[in-house]
Amino acid sequence: MRINGGNLSGIARTACLAVLFWSVFLFRGTIGHTAPFEAPASFANLVQQVESSVVNISTTQKAKEKSPLQQFGGPNSPFDQFFGDQFKHFFGNIPQGEVETHALGSGFLISDDGLILTNNHVVDKADEITVKTFDGKEYTAKVVGRDPKTDLALVRITAGKGVLPKPAVLGDSDAIRVGDWVIAVGNPFGLSTTVTSGIISAKGRVIGAGPYDDFLQTDAAINPGNSGGPLFDMQGQVVGINTAIVAQGQGIGFAIPINIAKSILGQLKTGKVIRGWLGIMIQNITPELAKSFGITATKGVIVADVVQEGPAAKAGMQRGDIIQNLEGKTVENSGELSRKIAALKPGTEVSLGVIRNGKPLTLKVTLGTLPAKLPKAKILSPKTESAWGITVQNLTPELAQTFGLSAGETGVVITKVQPNSAAAEALLRQGDVIKEVNRQKIQNIRDWTQATEKVSKGAPLLLLVERGGNTFYVAIKAAEH
Repeated sequence: MRINGGNLSGIARTACLAVLFWSVFLFRGTIGHTAPFEAPASFANLVQQVESSVVNISTTQKAKEKSPLQQFGGPNSPFDQFFGDQFKHFFGNIPQGEVETHALGSGFLISDDGLILTNNHVVDKADEITVKTFDGKEYTAKVVGRDPKTDLALVRITAGKGVLPKPAVLGDSDAIRVGDWVIAVGNPFGLSTTVTSGIISAKGRVIGAGPYDDFLQTDAAINPGNSGGPLFDMQGQVVGINTAIVAQGQGIGFAIPINIAKSILGQLKTGKVIRGWLGIMIQNITPELAKSFGITATKGVIVADVVQEGPAAKAGMQRGDIIQNLEGKTVENSGELSRKIAALKPGTEVSLGVIRNGKPLTLKVTLGTLPAKLPKAKILSPKTESAWGITVQNLTPELAQTFGLSAGETGVVITKVQPNSAAAEALLRQGDVIKEVNRQKIQNIRDWTQATEKVSKGAPLLLLVERGGNTFYVAIKAAEH
């Protein structure tokens, strides 16, 4: 059809021009922009690019086989104690054999000289580690460094120059977005080089796996044997290390962000990870706690206790301080602060923006070294019931023994929590020791009574509670008096 005035009426000509215009417009739009919600046509090229860097890890753990007596009841059982001597008299000492247990996992090459990144739980307690590369060759591996707190481990295999496959490229897990496509490569159930695809479902997940939880969540299928394997983005860069799944769920897997691994990789190569330490116990700010402390902010953390002679104590930090920023950057919650401090080297001086009694101040703290075992912060018999649903008593030596408390403890101890009460909702429990009420120190029942009588009707109650050697704040919702 020719578009000219000789063959079409004015209206028809105008309609054709409009159709032609919008056709060209839409065509140009598809050239310049990816259509919304468009999925990759295929992952094949991406898989071919990255699969050779992924390895299969098999481990062997040797354990002593139980003797006939131990199989009945253990080495200290009544059976063993009663018949042991007679058994040995007739049969002598029976040599104990070894039982081998095997496990499978995944990992990925990160250097030309055979360094492999994987999960700590894949190689933990292994007596022998065997790595099979993409080309089917097997190598004996040795652990270079482990970090149980982040569940990361670095192992090494030795091969001739140019023999090993090309290592993976480490990406930026901070840049990955919720909804971005990813693929997981590993060896689920021992099935080598299995590829699954999905998206990033969420970031910053805390699942209780360790003190520095900050997982990527993905719906790419992850199964036993995938542990330690890489999670790749669409550029073929590793953004996570596949680590955990929710057994009851479908499409809920978790990966350690690669930036966490990158932050400690240098230390893993030396065989030991050393972290910075403030020496404080912290907790998140809840709306009830914010109201009790007279602040409007919901971001930041409350200092629940300070370790004596620790770095923060030497810098003048006090219980009840509210840390709002680290090096000028807002602190969102306790998990974030813990991770950022742990990532710094001991001896580093940090600036903390703090609110104390409603007034801002800045504290300079020189970080110490995180101890292998954290020290506990240090912290006669009428009883009284309260409108908040708890019964408290003076902390006598007898009660201290009953609840496993130190003899020198002061304060009042909770001996009963009424079900469905405000205290129960605040998760208080028997054996908790109340050290303060609304920032006022409590030594005994008299202090408790005087402090609680001052609380206005309808006002919440701010308690400093000691449990298991550590202290934390609890804001109990207002109760009717």
